[in-house]
Amino acid sequence: MKVAKGYRVDLYEHSESAGRSLSLTSDAPELASRGFDNLVSSYKVTKVTQQVGFKTLNYLKSISGKSIVAGQHNDQKDGTGVTTYTNKVKDITGKLPGLWSGDFNFHGNDGMRWEVVHEAERQFKAGALVNLMWHVCPPTQDDGCGWEGGIKSHLSDQQWNDLITDGGELNRKWKARMDEVAVYLQYLEDKGVEVMWRPLHEMNQGNFWWGGRTGPNGTRRLYQITRDYMVKVKGLTNLIWEWNVQDLSTNYADYNPGSDYFDVASLDCYGDGYYNMSYYEALRAQAGGKPMGIGESFHVPSASVIENLRDMTFFMIWSYGLQQNNSDQAIKDTYYNPRVITLDELPR
Repeated sequence: MKVAKGYRVDLYEHSESAGRSLSLTSDAPELASRGFDNLVSSYKVTKVTQQVGFKTLNYLKSISGKSIVAGQHNDQKDGTGVTTYTNKVKDITGKLPGLWSGDFNFHGNDGMRWEVVHEAERQFKAGALVNLMWHVCPPTQDDGCGWEGGIKSHLSDQQWNDLITDGGELNRKWKARMDEVAVYLQYLEDKGVEVMWRPLHEMNQGNFWWGGRTGPNGTRRLYQITRDYMVKVKGLTNLIWEWNVQDLSTNYADYNPGSDYFDVASLDCYGDGYYNMSYYEALRAQAGGKPMGIGESFHVPSASVIENLRDMTFFMIWSYGLQQNNSDQAIKDTYYNPRVITLDELPR
């Protein structure tokens, strides 16, 4: 099939097949090697509007070295809702975070994921930056796995090679899983929502099935495959790609997917990343002048941390860590720091 430049063709399989959808663009027009039934029951042609500049990304660039956006993650895994911890910030400080974060998670629950999507839409329309992540099950398991033995598991070298080899069984399963999550991201694109997209986070974290593999065919190769598929095959243009590592080591070059593959670089600080400047400097060396941020932490950054990590353009506190690891006064001190940007201070 030949697809004209500037258009996307969405194909829909017969329900008696797998009932899946597939997007074809001029960059990736072929059906071969995708495990897709060539017989389709319907199709849709859409003119693709190319993203010439993200409002979110341009804003982060403009505040680098000057200000930092306050962010809060909301996690349904612990039985709370998509705004539980964002609302707790408001209860404590009287302010709302400038960045809202959610997770597609590993529960395989379509209804819960749509709750995340609709809240992301609402938050963006209210002026917030939107961050989405995906604790994704390994392609060796069904969508709806456990934390132990699922997210925290390991693929053999043979399985990993199959995963990153085009046409491999696990490679096809990984693409099918991306097909599923792309439906939610496409909805947000259609609604004009820019998403700071952080898949395969903490790439140097070997406890996660995707993490801890160095070299050109390691974790960074899976990140490259993921971006190429979502952008070139699914045709998603609303994603700001966030490359993320943790304060476990400083060999970030071993996980860097390449400048063309990310827009923002972020560091998760669960060790001494707030105070040991080697992590910050190592990330800055790999970021290549692109915006940086604190991807996750249990602790709100103090005034001295904000000053020392002055090129960080946002921070995001992990859900329950907000009150588990911080006093109300510490949260207030951070939110009223003159360098910290909250929702009411973001441009509309």
